[in-house]
Amino acid sequence: MSVRLNPAAAAGWPPVRALIFDMDGTMIDSMPHHRQSWLDFSAAHGLAFEVDDLMRRTTGRTGAECMSELFGRPVPIDEAWTLVRHKEELYRAAFESRFAEIEGFRAFYNHARAAQLKLAIGTAGDRENVEFALRHLALPTAPDTIVRGDEGLPGKPEPHIFLEAARRLGVAPAECVVFEDAPFGIEAARRAGMRAVAVLSGHGAEELAGPHVLADIDHYTDLPALGWLDNLLETPREPAPGP
Repeated sequence: MSVRLNPAAAAGWPPVRALIFDMDGTMIDSMPHHRQSWLDFSAAHGLAFEVDDLMRRTTGRTGAECMSELFGRPVPIDEAWTLVRHKEELYRAAFESRFAEIEGFRAFYNHARAAQLKLAIGTAGDRENVEFALRHLALPTAPDTIVRGDEGLPGKPEPHIFLEAARRLGVAPAECVVFEDAPFGIEAARRAGMRAVAVLSGHGAEELAGPHVLADIDHYTDLPALGWLDNLLETPREPAPGP
């Protein structure tokens, strides 16, 4: 079974009107390639660091924030994004021929669209990485909005990316469910006053737990069969708890 539900997290919230998807590790199986690109980047720049520790401290943060974390100093914004472009070029080159979605994502996305939910991407990734992912996914309909990490908003665990996605969709935060694979993203959803679904592509359920987490899933394949969306859409309208 790839779905473990937390019924207590569904109580007291309004029906779902929108889903917000993180991208890396949530829509696409990209995190091993991000890990490798950090190693390649470090070799090219003569840096020494423990890559798993770096990813723990940066996954969900914007590229510019990651560079300041990596270099241990505030990196001027123009310099930071120049470095980010190099790192992400390495990532895309590594992932290009091995591109893969998180199993069942496209089918679930289509199911959610058929349920007339609004759909957004809320990612710390930059424009080039988003365009790369969408080109390979070839979704039949585009998301209703995309909020990226190169738009000047603070990265996760701050809630700004998710709140901006809800604002652009015209949906209250309590009516959104966030799909996330990383602890910073799960915390950002909590701070935004949103429910979440934990995608266990790189972290265990205990690392992605919270009172707002409706379920944890290994992949998306079983969600439509369980009637999961239908159950959420029928949740009685009651005041949502605070974040």
